[in-house]
Parts: sequence; C-alpha cells; structure tokens
Amino acid sequence: MSKIGFIGLGIMGRPMAGHLLDAGHEIVTVEHRKPLPQELADKGATVAANPKAVAEQAEVIITMVPDTPDVEQVLFGEEGVIEGLKPGTLVIDMSSIAPVPTREFAQRIVDAGGEYVDAPVSGGEGGAINAALTIMVGATDKGFERAKPILEVMGKTITHIGGHGDGQTCKVANQIVVALTIEAVAEGLLFASKAGADVAKVRESLLGGLAQSKILDVHGERMINRTFDPGFKVKLHQKDLNLALEGARSLDLALPGTANAQQLFQACAAHGGGDWDHAGILRALEQLANHEVGR
Repeated sequence: MSKIGFIGLGIMGRPMAGHLLDAGHEIVTVEHRKPLPQELADKGATVAANPKAVAEQAEVIITMVPDTPDVEQVLFGEEGVIEGLKPGTLVIDMSSIAPVPTREFAQRIVDAGGEYVDAPVSGGEGGAINAALTIMVGATDKGFERAKPILEVMGKTITHIGGHGDGQTCKVANQIVVALTIEAVAEGLLFASKAGADVAKVRESLLGGLAQSKILDVHGERMINRTFDPGFKVKLHQKDLNLALEGARSLDLALPGTANAQQLFQACAAHGGGDWDHAGILRALEQLANHEVGR
C-alpha cells in the first residue's frame, strides 16, 4: 500500500480518493476552497499545509483539478509539489487539461527526478462513485506499470494510449464525441416532443436500436426528468471543447460540430447554466424551439 497525496476532492475526486482509502492506501491532501470531507476524514485521510508538504509525505501524487492553470499551480506554484518532490515520486495527473502543456509538465517532473503520468478519466460522477471510470493514460512503459495498480482501484477500463500527453489527447477526443452525442440526443428528444410523441417511450424504443448509447440512457433520462444537477458541469465541458478547438486551430483542422456544441454550451452559460449538468444543452435547444421536452 502507498501513501498517496490526492489534490482535488471535487465531484469526481472525492469518491476516487474514497476508493483508494478503502483499498488500504493512506491519503494526505490539502484543503482547497472546502474542508476535508468528513467521510474521508473518518477513513483516515489527513491534511497537509500545502502541495509541497503533501509531496514531502507521499510516494504518489494524484491531481484531479479543473484546468491546465490549476495543475500548473499545484505542481509548480509557490509551495508546489515540485518543491517537496522526492526522487522516484510518481505524479499522476487525472485532470482533463491541454496536451502540449502536459508534455511540458511531464518533462519538468522527470527533470526533478520524478515519474509523470497523465491519466484523464471519463465516466462522470457515476463512474467515479462506482469505481468504473475509463482511464486514458499517457506515460512511459515504466510509468504505466507503476500507475496501473493504483488506477485499477478507481477505474474499469485502463488503456495505455502512448507517451506523455497522449492520454490528454484521447480525453479531448472523448469530450468531442460526448458533446456531439449529448446534442444529438437532445435534438432527437426535442423533435419527438414537439411532434407530440411520448418522449419516454421514444427513448425506450431508441435504446433497443442502432441509436442506443450510454448517453441516450443516462443523459436522455436526465433530459426527460429535467434533472440538471451536475454530474459533469457545462462550464467544464466548455473548457474541454476549448482545448479541442484550440488544438484544431494548431493542427489546421476544422471541427464544425464541436464549434456548434460549444456555442450551445455558451448559450447555457449565458442563461446562468454554467453549473448545470451538460445534459442541460437541451435547454439551449429548447430556447431556440420555444418548446420544452415533455410539455
């Protein structure tokens, strides 16, 4: 068992850290914006003063924070991880951030004597709670082998994509597919509702055919029930699609569907929906149609 520094105990990080504690690992963290969740304290998690102090105590560091600047601050900011990094420490970033800075972060950690793994996840809050996340890994072969037993505690499908940054590239691709599929489900259900059909029965039928998907299952149900409490927030998916569109520009690549989905998320944010679940893209489409699903 390892002593793991886990930084980022939000919607996803909180249950992920809980699984590591249940598996017998020790957890040390920092209190950032919110106090240590009581259920983690009850399982033995402890708090250090700052990321530097976390690194001084831990053999493995896991970061699960919102965006590229957050990872940079935790790792390399004042009293950051790198100031307390011990030789051989394994640093696993499970956030969803930009691939190019990820490669730069990896090199800085390697130069300081550590091992770096980018391991972003897919599966949302449910996947985190059920330890069923899909984890996309960018690492050396050695780094992947070291990280794999830890990742297996939190995830179900763990794939070594390639070198540093390749895990993040895979996650960006994932977020493109997820966004466009959520939009497609929303448009299909909106069409059925405006035409007067029973959307619950439409969804039930579609789940038995070629249109079947986990998103139709989970997010389609959220749309019909109008439950938009976040499993994954609109504003975080906006951030991920920004990474996709910025990357596309650098690759001289057109992603018109991604750009359209981003505009619909922006419409959600403009109506105060940045903290809605990303299934809330339906609301932007409903505004355009002047019709609510199920009404």
